[in-house]
Order: sequence, then C-alpha cells, then structure tokens
Amino acid sequence: MCSKNWWWNNSKVFIVLLGFLSLKLVHGSYVETHYPKSVIEDANLDAAQLLKKYHYPVEKHFVTTKDNYILGMHRLPRPGAPPIFMMHGLLDSSATWIIMGPQNAPAYYFYDNGYDVWLGNSRGNRYSRNHTTMDPDTDPEFWTFSWHEIGIHDLPAMIDYILQQTGFKKIGYFGHSQGTTTFWVLASMHPEYNEKITMMHALAPVAFMRHVKAPLLGYARSFVKMSEPRIREFMPRKEMLWRTCLASPITEGTCLETYYQVVGKDVETTNTTMFPTIVGHFPAGCNLKQISHYMQLIDSDRFCQFDYGAKENMKRYGKSTPPDYPLEKITANVGLYYTLNDYLSSEVDVKRLAKILPNVVEDSLYPHKKWNHMTMLWGINAREMAHKRMLEVMKNYSYE
Repeated sequence: MCSKNWWWNNSKVFIVLLGFLSLKLVHGSYVETHYPKSVIEDANLDAAQLLKKYHYPVEKHFVTTKDNYILGMHRLPRPGAPPIFMMHGLLDSSATWIIMGPQNAPAYYFYDNGYDVWLGNSRGNRYSRNHTTMDPDTDPEFWTFSWHEIGIHDLPAMIDYILQQTGFKKIGYFGHSQGTTTFWVLASMHPEYNEKITMMHALAPVAFMRHVKAPLLGYARSFVKMSEPRIREFMPRKEMLWRTCLASPITEGTCLETYYQVVGKDVETTNTTMFPTIVGHFPAGCNLKQISHYMQLIDSDRFCQFDYGAKENMKRYGKSTPPDYPLEKITANVGLYYTLNDYLSSEVDVKRLAKILPNVVEDSLYPHKKWNHMTMLWGINAREMAHKRMLEVMKNYSYE
C-alpha cells in the first residue's frame, strides 16, 4: 500500500500536470477538430437546457427533505399520463437518462411512449447542493450523509412529491446502480413505500458486493482512507476535468481507459463519439462517505448500515455491529437487469440478491459478454436490446 506522503506528493504533481494539460484546450484545438459541434455543445448544457435543445418539454422542481436538504428534479411533463421516476447512480445526476440524445437515451424513449417522466437528483450532486440552513461550501455538517440518508430521506420526499403533483397512487421506479441501493434502503426500512411502486426496474443493481472486480478498487480504498478526514465532497463537476480529458489523444485515451477500469471494458457498444458529452456531465459530485459505505459492504460481505465502529455503533444501533437491511420486506414488483462484464455489480452478487427479494418478476442477465455497468444506459444498442423490454414489462402493472 502507498504511504500517505507518497500519495500526497504525487497527487500534487498530478494536479499540476492536469492544470498544464487543461491549458492546451483552446479554440481550434483537439476536441473541436475531432468531435461534432453538437456533441461539444451538449457537454456544456445542463439537463434542462439539453431537454430544451431537443424540443422536449421540461420543468424544474425543488423538493425539501425532512432533514432540510433541497433536491432538484427535472420533469418531462405529460399531465395525466402514468408517472415514472428515474434515479441515477453514484457520482451521477438526472442528466444520465438523457445525455445520449432522443434516439438513444431512456428518458426520451419512455416519454415518447406515453409516460410522465421525472428525473431525480440525490443530495450533494450538482443539482442538489442546497439546504435550508447549511452551506455545502462552508458547513462540514452538510456532508455527513451516505447513501443510507438518500434512501431514508431523499427518495420518499421525491416519490411523495410526484404522487402529490400527479394525483396517481403509484409510480414506476427506474434505478441505476446507487439508484437501486437507495431503493433497497427505502423499501426495506419504510416498507409502506412498496405500495407506492407499480414496478421497480433495477439496472446494474447493487446490494451485496463481495465479487466486485474493478481493478482500481485498491487505489480507491487507499484514497478514501487517507482523504476522509480532509475531503467530504468528492469529484464535483469541474470544467478542468473536461478540458484535461479532451486536451489531446493521450489524455483522452487515458481518461477513457480509466473509465473502462471502473465500469468494465465494452469497446464495441461504447459510443466514443459522445465521450465529450459524458465527461461534461459525469462525474456530478457526491459525498466521500457514500464510497466509504460501499467499501464496507465489500469488506463485510453484507448489505448493512454504515459501520461507525463498535462504540458509536452501540450508541446508534444498540449493538456493536451495524444491522443488515431487511431485504425480505421489499414486496414491490422488481425487475433485475444486469450484465456479465460489470466491474461494480457482479452477476454472482445480483443472483444472491434475487434469491432474497420476495417478488422478482423479471430477471434479465444479458448474454452480451462485454456489456458493462453503463451499457444499459449509454450503449449504442441499449434502446433496442434493453429499453424496449423494460417498456414491455412495465405495461403489465397497474398505477392504481
């Protein structure tokens, strides 16, 4: 394992190098000569501007949680139509459901097929860095949450808001990665919410994590351990990252390979033409404690609440170890969609989850050997080979 001094000294060199490389991106530079103008434009628009650009209706909504976080939501309104709610993964945002454009992105597809589409944002990302009393830039207390709080507070606030706004009794839920983790938290800890879900579609579901195989996991673990006392907000959206990754063929290749090392290498269906748009919207920021919580799941081989250490656990939970989430209480209809080359959501772990959930109505392990953690969202053929089936399954369940 690298020493703390080695990490800090080399990270300073890396930061300086990033800054130097970012200066290389000027008008007429690499990115402008190698990518379509529209793709570069999409990278610099926010989620609402993207929807407007492609002539889709858009509304911005703000929801306040019981613990006073203010969450931004984007809606593709179709009043009177059945509502569906889409929740992004770690370091992501509502934009993930639309960045691949009207011909490929799932939010457009479900809107075009008659649904009222709502896109959520978890606390701490670029669209939800707000609180009624705390400033995320100056108040460390803002950053005391994990994905547990997103499941306990953010999801119910947004779900109840959608039901109140639309008048429906149930919504369809789509979660990707952390968007599934937080749903397991909500539906197990507050089982009454199972009655508010017509069907939960879990894309790249994450609960158990023993078989995670991301090559960069060791580096991530070291970074979290050394950084937690000093860093809370992790990888907020910064233009510098975009400029650096797209400064030259070398930096572009390095960033793309790093991406593959995290999610799984899928060269065939990754739309590299859209890489500037992806980097323009991802990462969108999170709290480092969210990553730390996932690391604990890997180490413990459990799906459980945050481990604060024996002494603090006794205060919070009444026992020395954190309690497991009661997955058996999740009675909502669940569809599981997962892949063979996902470095963050192993098919072995998903199959373990499937045996515990009481009401799995769709269990889709895609046969494509290279599909990775993001292929169902961003893959070139995702609409034809994934989204159409999700739509077909969703039509079987009532919103009343």
